[in-house]
Order: sequence, then C-alpha cells, then structure tokens
Amino acid sequence: MAADPDVATGPLDLADRVDEALAVQALAFGLSEEEIDIRRYIVLRHLTNPGARALGATTPEGWLVGFVYGMPNDRGHWWSTVVEPYLRAGGSEGWLDDSFVITELHVHPAHQGRGIGRELITALTDTADQPRSILSAIDTESPARALYRSLGYQDLARRVLFPSAPSPYAVMGAPLPLRRGGARGN
Repeated sequence: MAADPDVATGPLDLADRVDEALAVQALAFGLSEEEIDIRRYIVLRHLTNPGARALGATTPEGWLVGFVYGMPNDRGHWWSTVVEPYLRAGGSEGWLDDSFVITELHVHPAHQGRGIGRELITALTDTADQPRSILSAIDTESPARALYRSLGYQDLARRVLFPSAPSPYAVMGAPLPLRRGGARGN
C-alpha cells in the first residue's frame, strides 16, 4: 500500500535536523534525555561514513514525522564487531560483507501504521549498491519486526546482546530490492 498521502518522503539533511529526528526516535523508542545525547553523537559520527544517507518523512507544514538512515556495512564498525560472533555461530557471518545496514528507522507514534516506515526503508534501500540489507531490532514480536518480515527480512541471529541495551536484539537480513507487497506497517 502507498504511504500516507499527507506525508512526503525525501532526502533528509540529518545532521541539520538531528534533534528533530532524535525527538521522533525518543517518542517511538522511549529514550531518556541522556540516551538522546549519546545518540546525537553517534548519529553525527555515522553520517561521516562513506555512503551514509538519510531520508525523512515530513508533513505539509514541514514537521519531521519519520526518518531512516543507513550506510554500507564495514566490519570495523562497532555494530559489526558486536553482531559478528552471533552471526558466525549461526553460519550467517557472510551477511556482514557487501550489505547495506539500516542503522535507524523510526516513525512518530501518531503516524505509525500508515506505510511511512515501509516507504522510508524501501526508498533508502532502492538506491543501495549492495545486493542485501541487514539491520537489528529488539528481539520481540512487534509491528517493526512484522514490517521487516513483510519486506523479506529474515532472522539471522537472535538474542544478540548489545552493551548497555536492556533487551536482546535480533539481526535480520534481506536480499535487495525489498519486497513491496504486504500489510501496512510503521
């Protein structure tokens, strides 16, 4: 299904709008002020990586209601070093090579369920040069995980523990291009 017709999806200067994006993430993901400060630093650092890019979803008034960003995976990045042993244990370590990582995808809770998340992630991966995409999501059944599955993502590793994260994560992967069909999601 098409995304919310009242929301436009397009390129986002995430460095310029990082505080707006983190406000959306805080609402969607339940972040504290301290976590927002840490993530601001992480997002701005990520944007310096070759191939990093972001898309946003904005209302006609210019309010940012969703965003996604990602980059080609690099085994030297922190995220890869954490998930690599879990992927290796399951025989999926090769997914770290030649993959585009969805680093963050968040939609304001008042705008979820309208196809915005689907539009953001598919538009971002449509321009990836890599043949596949990987991401991590909290390892629980959720609308986000349902969205990823509907796009073709499958679990590569479960119960992945990130330092200081209160919940385990799942690492998921999908061949590109992503499937377009399926139910609406974030």
